[in-house]
Order: sequence, then C-alpha cells, then structure tokens
Amino acid sequence: MVIGTGIDLIQVSRIREAVGRWNDRFLQRIYTPREIQYCQRKRSPTVHFAGRFAAKEAVGKALGETLPWKDVEIGNGRLGEPKVNLTGKAKKLSQGRGVKRILLSLSHDRSYAIAQVILTK
Repeated sequence: MVIGTGIDLIQVSRIREAVGRWNDRFLQRIYTPREIQYCQRKRSPTVHFAGRFAAKEAVGKALGETLPWKDVEIGNGRLGEPKVNLTGKAKKLSQGRGVKRILLSLSHDRSYAIAQVILTK
C-alpha cells in the first residue's frame, strides 16, 4: 500500500553555484561523507550532487516533513540502483508512519536532476 509520494526537480547550476560559493561548507552541511566520496569520484560530480539533493527533498515531501539533510543518505544497491538510508528524525518519522519500503528513482542530465520517491507500508 502506498502511503506517501514525493518528487523534486533541481537545476544542476544551482548546486554548482552553491558549491562554488560555499565549497566544503555546503557539501558538509548537506551530504554525508559517503555521498561526498561517491559524487567526487564521478566525471561530473555536480550532476550527482544535484541528484542526491533532489532525492533528499523528495523523501521529505513523501514524509510530509522538513528533515535534517544528513538524516537522509542516498547510496546505491548491489546493482547500482539508488537506495535511501534514513537515520535520526527521518528514521523515527518513517517508522512512526509505518514505512516498510522506500522506492527511489533518479534521473539527470547536464541541466536538471529529478528524483521520485514512493513510500509503501
């Protein structure tokens, strides 16, 4: 049973500007060390940072709450599929709502990144 959905679209240039302006301060505030390491290994890190930013926003929308950025970590499963790992407030909120599974889809190009989340019971 679906109990929540969320979607977010972001311009990659917004993340590029934030990284350019705040550099490590921005990255450390928004992303976990694993997310930073993953994105920085990519040929176009900013595109991957944007995708993860959109995913964090989409999770918050699906749960209906503003969440601490690092309470939502976006990783990858065995086959490379995007996975959501919740901690802290986000984890407590999802458990309280009976979330059993979080489905995440990400897509991006040079200009935009989009993420969609579906919460199931």
